[in-house]
Amino acid sequence: MNKINNLFQEKKSNILSVYFTAGFPGLNDTATILKELESNGVNLIEIGMPFSDPLADGPTIQRSSEIALENGMNMKLLFEQLKQYDLRKSTSAMILMGYLNPVMQYGIEKFCKDASALGVDGVILPDLPMLEYINEYKAIFEKYNLKNIFLITPQTTEERIRLIDEHSNSFIYMVSSSSTTGAKVGIADEQEKYFNRIKGMNLKNPTLIGFGISDNKSFIKACEFANGVIIGSAFINAIDRSIDLKKDVATFVKNIIG
Repeated sequence: MNKINNLFQEKKSNILSVYFTAGFPGLNDTATILKELESNGVNLIEIGMPFSDPLADGPTIQRSSEIALENGMNMKLLFEQLKQYDLRKSTSAMILMGYLNPVMQYGIEKFCKDASALGVDGVILPDLPMLEYINEYKAIFEKYNLKNIFLITPQTTEERIRLIDEHSNSFIYMVSSSSTTGAKVGIADEQEKYFNRIKGMNLKNPTLIGFGISDNKSFIKACEFANGVIIGSAFINAIDRSIDLKKDVATFVKNIIG
């Protein structure tokens, strides 16, 4: 069974997912970050595939992508690094997060085949249109047991959320606000109304809340409304210009989960 599905069967709450950009802060830091996140109890790890035009990301992750690309990171090198790390032996579920253009250039089926062979469990492509996925790519993803994770926002209609829920088989990424990543910190009353609305829909898929989660307080608060959280920008800031990467990763995770 896919490790994402295993995770949500075994752990119903307080799930922690952490995003980092491959090739940042250093080109060869991927394995170190993966190992430290995994060994410090992160349940799900999002490996960012750097792209020159990351539409859903704010300045922090945009900058990390720019630096990673300048360092020389690309899809081929990332897959080589992941092969050496051997994700298949990982206890954490592993997701590749990025944008459609590099995946299309690589070839959708080749990407799914190669990613699955490496031990990748799922993919997040924010700019992949849902109907295009359903009509053209869903069968390919399922062929390689690769989960495609959709994002919803406070503006997403109930009809679309129900459609996403119908065509998802892992979890739904609840974007906590309509802003880009890292733009807001904490959880406001307006967001709580949105979270309660989604909770009240009794979706068949579990949910993780992302955007604005940056400390133990916001982690605990968000977990009241969903199965767990996704943290990106706060972690990127924590490892930026790190002198002791292992220590900084461990300290960050400890400060989040308490």
